Amino acid sequence: MKSPLSFEFDAVIVGGTPAGIMAGISVAKAGRRAVILERTGYIGGLPANGLGATDIHTRGATGGLFLEFVGRVKQHYSDTYGADSQQVIDCSGGYRFEPHVAEMILHQMIAVQGDLLEVRTMRQFNHEPSNAIKDGDALSAIKIINRESGAEEIYRAQVFVDATYEGDLAAAAGAPYMLGREGADEYGEPCAGKFYQRWDAPVDEYYSTGQADNAIQSYNYRLPLTTVESNMTRIEKPPMYNRDEYVSLIDDVRLNRFAGPPKPMEFDGIGAITNMVRLPNDKVDGNNQHAAFISTDLPEENWPYPTASWDWRDRFAQRLRDYILGLFYFAQNDPELPADFRERCNRWGLARDEFSDNGNFPRQIYVREGRRIRGEYLFTAHDALSKRGARAHMTSITASHYALDSHACLKREEGRPHTDGIFTYPTSPYCVPYGVIVPLAVENLLIPTPASGTHIGFSTLRMEPCWMALGEAAGIAINVGIDGRTSVRDANVVELQRRLLRAGAVLTYYEDAAPGDKHYEALQFFALRGFLGDSYQANLDQPVSSADRSNWTSWANTPELARFSGTRGQLLDRIYSEVGKRTDAEQAALYATAED
Repeated sequence: MKSPLSFEFDAVIVGGTPAGIMAGISVAKAGRRAVILERTGYIGGLPANGLGATDIHTRGATGGLFLEFVGRVKQHYSDTYGADSQQVIDCSGGYRFEPHVAEMILHQMIAVQGDLLEVRTMRQFNHEPSNAIKDGDALSAIKIINRESGAEEIYRAQVFVDATYEGDLAAAAGAPYMLGREGADEYGEPCAGKFYQRWDAPVDEYYSTGQADNAIQSYNYRLPLTTVESNMTRIEKPPMYNRDEYVSLIDDVRLNRFAGPPKPMEFDGIGAITNMVRLPNDKVDGNNQHAAFISTDLPEENWPYPTASWDWRDRFAQRLRDYILGLFYFAQNDPELPADFRERCNRWGLARDEFSDNGNFPRQIYVREGRRIRGEYLFTAHDALSKRGARAHMTSITASHYALDSHACLKREEGRPHTDGIFTYPTSPYCVPYGVIVPLAVENLLIPTPASGTHIGFSTLRMEPCWMALGEAAGIAINVGIDGRTSVRDANVVELQRRLLRAGAVLTYYEDAAPGDKHYEALQFFALRGFLGDSYQANLDQPVSSADRSNWTSWANTPELARFSGTRGQLLDRIYSEVGKRTDAEQAALYATAED
């Protein structure tokens, strides 16, 4: 019997998602060899598959390679159409983009790394434990199926990265994981358990039983839609069309009956079944319409997905595609719907210049929540609600900001005015600690995508900007661990943070300071160690007060700076420089005294 082909890299990354791509780029930037193994024929995950409206509440809360991606998007539209073009306006500073543009930009970022970063598509990891080869607790190799040849391949590496939306590699390697919803009594989180809330209602007006269950928030496809006839593909009846699934929409439209406050203009046509955000070139990102009882999400049927086989997942993906296309076909054609409503819906179709080899339909399902791998740190709602995420300050690897946000877990229930599971609950810009991407029980593995969080905590981590930042941090952590001859679990977090800051990362957010500013690295570093309190104002150009000077120099044991006269930023820089001259052991002892 022919032996399987064997390959060896410094880092092996499973999943060509944005997090996986950023991890690979970060490894390669340090001169090490990495490979990204992607099951499909395409890389880019959701941004390359219709998610063109970036999910971030505070621009500037996340930096590094994510901001490079955003900048490249804006530059593309400016170079292609002109700096004052409508396309540049509609790209919203690079935060909104067409799927093919996102895919192109990600390929460009990969190409910069040359031979150090390989991408191998059509490589499938099946999540049976036998495919994760371990030496004790340490993952040493994985078995992959080449979907084109059918042959088995073995990949060895010093460190592996699970960048899958499902958490397949970590689970196969024996890391503990979580599924479903925790109860309200477990962590005291808002919105926990079985949950009902009128869409767009005040955040505290909700009903919850508080009960834990096995429910997974629903999936859909993000659809690039357009009304431009010359670039439109009309939606045809799908092969498995079932009219009965959509008939409740008839009375919803006739009676203006929705799960949120009536907004006639929003529901004037196709908006009744999909939420739309404008993208360049007269397209929209079509997502689930939370104020509707039926939309592009398909709750309940996805619950087995995180732990199912790829055969099952592929069948579900086809089922979801048929369901969504059927919904649009029904809205555009069913004679029992009002004629004017059908006419308005018929103005829309799929964008013809997207996914030309897939019927202009996205190639990848939106897996909002798969397995949540249990890590050294469990991110809960409280980490996003406490200002600055103070509970996790000192080991932060990125800042982020999005609401606690979940889609429906159950289908429409008779007699219920709202669907179970949907919520959006405001947060503050927060920090994400390193332990979120370090799994329990498995060595030589990092988990930037199936990160460690409760259902509620993960609901804000799961946005692509945060995932990109966690992927970048994973790649840099690999380099730090290899350089220091330690495991990634024991990687020097101080050195990791220094390298992240040099790469333009944001570790804790300030309204008046950004990467590249004077004193920025020192600000970030010492803010994580409690120097500046909870304010989002750094005031780096203001004179340092005697109280701050005394506290800062005393903590850092820099008596030579006790009489320093200058600005807050200048003193932070001086302390940063002096502390950086000390040995690793001396720095570690100092940081151990910091108050989180």
